Amino acid sequence: MAETFDGTIERFDDYRWRIPRDPDSCMLTDGILYADDELFEQMRTDAALTQLRNVACMPGIVGPSMAMPDCHYGYGFPIGGVAAFDCDQGVISPGGVGYDINCGVRLLRSDLTEADVREHLDALANQIVRDVPAGVGESGRIRLDHRQLHRVLEQGSGWAVSQGYGTPEDLDATEERGCLEGADPAAVSERAMERGLPQLGTVGSGNHFLEIQRVESIYDEQAARAMGIEAPGQITVMIHTGSRGFGYQVCDDSLKPMQRAAQKYGFELPDRQLACAPIRSPEGEAYFAAMACAANYGWCNRQIISHWVREGFARVLRRGTSHLGLEMVYDVAHNVAKFEDHEVEGRVRQLCVHRKGATRAFGRGREELPKRYRAVGQPVIVPGDMGTASWLLRGTDAAMQQTFGSTCHGAGRQMSRKAAIKRQPGAEVAEELRSRGIVIRAAGIKTLSEEAPYAYKDVDRVVAVTHGAGISCRVARMTPLAVVKG
Repeated sequence: MAETFDGTIERFDDYRWRIPRDPDSCMLTDGILYADDELFEQMRTDAALTQLRNVACMPGIVGPSMAMPDCHYGYGFPIGGVAAFDCDQGVISPGGVGYDINCGVRLLRSDLTEADVREHLDALANQIVRDVPAGVGESGRIRLDHRQLHRVLEQGSGWAVSQGYGTPEDLDATEERGCLEGADPAAVSERAMERGLPQLGTVGSGNHFLEIQRVESIYDEQAARAMGIEAPGQITVMIHTGSRGFGYQVCDDSLKPMQRAAQKYGFELPDRQLACAPIRSPEGEAYFAAMACAANYGWCNRQIISHWVREGFARVLRRGTSHLGLEMVYDVAHNVAKFEDHEVEGRVRQLCVHRKGATRAFGRGREELPKRYRAVGQPVIVPGDMGTASWLLRGTDAAMQQTFGSTCHGAGRQMSRKAAIKRQPGAEVAEELRSRGIVIRAAGIKTLSEEAPYAYKDVDRVVAVTHGAGISCRVARMTPLAVVKG
């Protein structure tokens, strides 16, 4: 584990703190933390700040190393970390993406109200449990051969839609249209293929979930209308999962080759977990090709689950899927490295932006966004914990200027899973949620202790920081009605 942070950190403005570049250290740039006073005090001695400083030492970094207000300790980069690298002089690092490649979240809006579903919540949760396997090692309903899996890795969500799982409109509302270019199945190990074959269409363990929600409040009516959010009481569905064992194996397979590459290219890194290779090197290109396969697997996974959720609602409510209005608001990736064009010191440059536990938050006018969002900014989906709230935000011009179009990705853990289990038994957590009218289904009672609301930071406070800093702005707040956990 990284050392507890004991360096200099100074206030930059109301919502930013700076670890200044130390000319006597390996730092090439500053570290910037987004936090208010309370979140800063929680993180003041956290090892995540040491990681933030360490990332600032990586070759070819452009702009500051950044940590969002939900940040906490991770592998290599802090979870909640953002860093951009020059494509010719910079590096790519598995520690800047993480093990759960394209862990991400999508939001479906609906034409339903709370009154339409309240008496059906138990049945809806039960149907989702039947339709969408969830938990460690769970196998899905889809059986692929190697040729089909290769198509998934190359085409992402497009493969799912071509097989009847959803519509072309779903692709329009997915980051990168659900397919990261440059994926090459030949860069993926046979072990990763074996793990990926049975798990498509499943939800992982830990903080992964499916949640039926109600819109509680709307803060930006223009943006909300563009995103299909119309009024308090409207039903939404949030899906949070990633590339499952496939992505984990892709990351795991990359670590030793990257450590060898770091030595080969003479990189002096403060943490071996930051092992990396030049972006344009054979090692860097091989990692990107495999990582893109995992990203595409994650998008395809969420696309298939969305289709089954629609079918489940139709079955329980006895309505045709066309009468539910369960349409995509957006799908965003959390753990990924991508090539993007950004303005730096007055000129546009292509950068490799690493977001680990962070969300792309592009502002208005970007061609990467669907036309309906170019006037308001990209939808940003921020899941909370299963007992509080989640948020729909929008990307901003300030995010483009400050963070390479990035913002927070969730509430962020403030307590280890081991500590959370000790604090309260899962059965008590379940009873507390039920007493608040929240229907809960979980693959294991232990998960409820690990993922209890007290284990996470206050998501409203996290969002208040990003809103105050201007890197993503509030659109709507949703609260849970029914939660299915892995």
